[in-house]
Amino acid sequence: MTTQGNETILVVDDVPENIATLVAILGDDYRVTFATNGADALRAAQAHPQPSLILLDVMMPDMDGYDVCRRLKADLRTLNIPVIFLTAQDDVRNEEVGLRLGAVDYLHKPCHPAIVLQRVRIHLALHNQNMALETRVQERTRELEETRIEIIRRLGRAGEYRDNETGMHVIRMSLYCNRLALAARVPKSQADLMLLAAPMHDIGKIGIPDHILLKPGKLTDEERQVMQRHAEIGAEIIGIHQSDLLILARNIALTHHERWDGKGYPHGLAGEAIPFEGRIASICDVYDALTSARPYKRPWSFDEAINHIVLESGKAFDPALVTLFVDMISECAEIRQRYGDPTDEAGAGGRTPS
Repeated sequence: MTTQGNETILVVDDVPENIATLVAILGDDYRVTFATNGADALRAAQAHPQPSLILLDVMMPDMDGYDVCRRLKADLRTLNIPVIFLTAQDDVRNEEVGLRLGAVDYLHKPCHPAIVLQRVRIHLALHNQNMALETRVQERTRELEETRIEIIRRLGRAGEYRDNETGMHVIRMSLYCNRLALAARVPKSQADLMLLAAPMHDIGKIGIPDHILLKPGKLTDEERQVMQRHAEIGAEIIGIHQSDLLILARNIALTHHERWDGKGYPHGLAGEAIPFEGRIASICDVYDALTSARPYKRPWSFDEAINHIVLESGKAFDPALVTLFVDMISECAEIRQRYGDPTDEAGAGGRTPS
């Protein structure tokens, strides 16, 4: 199979003959990979190198194409990949559903080679042009963006000033989130948004009464329920916007206390039902809290904290993300060394106070 450039096309179809037909059509011009079911398609979309475009069959067992597309567009790692649906049906209403989910086009079976090639070329060109245009727009609006970013950072700091934590917590936690997102192969543009959105994760603490927020001892069950409201309060403060940055910040504020096993709050989400950004923020927030000094506890050493994270893999945390986090622990130690708190001995070198 010969290829031109670095463009990879992922073909998803449960019928091998249909895959073979599309490989024959596209194989001379592109690197073609394939999956025969929705679960494999989602894994292939996250693999390296990522596909430049996905040809996705609508009718598949277990997980149909619409569900696959919905999940692709809800995941930071795959939301920007163009999706073209493949269908043997001729129903405009079905096409409307797919386009609302984020697909860019439909191809009807049996596939005509010239039409397939032309549609793929058009949508790859449009995608590349859109990405280039986005880069130029970002460059031209940098000053406005920096102002907005600074406002968000200040709001994050405002939340910290009401707590027993310092402003360094939001810096460290957001850097951890950025690095973990990159390790999980989230596109750099989305990982950079994580860096900017994560400082807002605890903004909802503004709405928690002082006698609960600043209580040095253990909270009662009733006080704990009030404290847990900060996730929903944070989402309400950030609100619903069209801005990618504020959408991400809201998701993080709302879901960073959800648990992989479904025992978290506020909605008891479990596994992949928790937004990917929430799963990242959960690990990073807990790690920084463990390694920080608080009036009610000593800072844990790096080894103690990472052992706790590993023990909670599959319970509190996404196991795949825990593996990546363990691999980047030396980088986390460098971040804490650089942005440590004056009273935090763990940040000075990971020593456990006697």
